Amino acid sequence: MKKRQRELGWLPDFVYGGMDGAVTTFAVVAGVAGAQLSTAVVLILGFANLFADGFSMAIGKYSSDRAERERIQHVRGQLDERIHGNPKEERAELTKVLNTRGFKGENLKNAVKVISANEAVWIDTMMRHKFHLIDEHIDPIKGAFTTFIAFNLIGFIPLAGYVMNPLLGLSSKSIFMWTVGATLLALFIVGGIKGKLLKQNWALSGLETMVIGGVAASIAYLVGYLLRNIQ
Repeated sequence: MKKRQRELGWLPDFVYGGMDGAVTTFAVVAGVAGAQLSTAVVLILGFANLFADGFSMAIGKYSSDRAERERIQHVRGQLDERIHGNPKEERAELTKVLNTRGFKGENLKNAVKVISANEAVWIDTMMRHKFHLIDEHIDPIKGAFTTFIAFNLIGFIPLAGYVMNPLLGLSSKSIFMWTVGATLLALFIVGGIKGKLLKQNWALSGLETMVIGGVAASIAYLVGYLLRNIQ
């Protein structure tokens, strides 16, 4: 099970990166469409947003994961020093922690004896139940890379129709409606996957994500429409 979780550890980053990519690029496209600007402007602003925001998100993810990993390593090192420096005091701390988790009497004594006999288990128990930290094998580079790829891959969907339109030959209105449908569908799918990851109702999660993206795009479209005559 743990090996399976590590193998799929990239999936949450992919889902959230993809959601942000689709929503932000969709909003840019909608704003330009509302302003009734040319396809060239849609593509210029869309791709500028796609790569710049994707890079920004990846850097943010890297920094966040690195800080969290350093914090976990720092706490783990402190616990290791305390266990070796003052095992009696740390065993008392372990007793308090297990007591708050429902262990009583002989069960508490036995649990403390078993856990404190294995230093790695002892440290993991204290990290999880005292400091609320879980060592999930955080990989900042992998997280940043996954976020960037997802942001650009899913975020490209609102631009796909405009890129292919020279072959399709659709009107501006038609290509925008095609973009709306494709993007909302993509948001529903990604939101559904998010719901599965969080053990929520996948359909409601997909619908919620789709509505959020739709509202953001509607606001951008309205702003673009109202400002369309600015020189």
